[in-house]
Amino acid sequence: MSEQQELQPVFSIEKLYTKDLSLEVPNAPQVFLEQTQPEIEMQLSTEGKQIDEGFYDVGLSVTVTAKVADKVVFLVEVVQSGIFQIRNVPTEDLDPILGVACPNILFPYAREAVSDLVNRAGFPPVLLNPINFEAMYMQQRAQQAEAGNA
Repeated sequence: MSEQQELQPVFSIEKLYTKDLSLEVPNAPQVFLEQTQPEIEMQLSTEGKQIDEGFYDVGLSVTVTAKVADKVVFLVEVVQSGIFQIRNVPTEDLDPILGVACPNILFPYAREAVSDLVNRAGFPPVLLNPINFEAMYMQQRAQQAEAGNA
């Protein structure tokens, strides 16, 4: 193999998996008698860490809570993860890959898991809107910079 081929950037998906999955319907069966449309809240976070030379585990945590007034209708938590091989990438590019590119790959799987779990619980499926992970990443970096200056 030539030296130039060895230095080519490598990005590949080695494994996609669901690391954690939970559903709670704490007020069943009474909650099924509610006529009011629940309010849906979603929280997202990502985490990436090196697990071996050139291999990274990235997790996308999605929490969806549906409430009517102060009552929880359902709560779904999904951690969709993936093992990615990333090599020969400049150090300054690694963080955006782990914080933007990998979550973009994981999100459709997490979205499907949320929709499926909510549907299996007896509710209409929740279809999560696409997420701009680049904007989310930039916002996190700005907050970290502010915290560093404080």
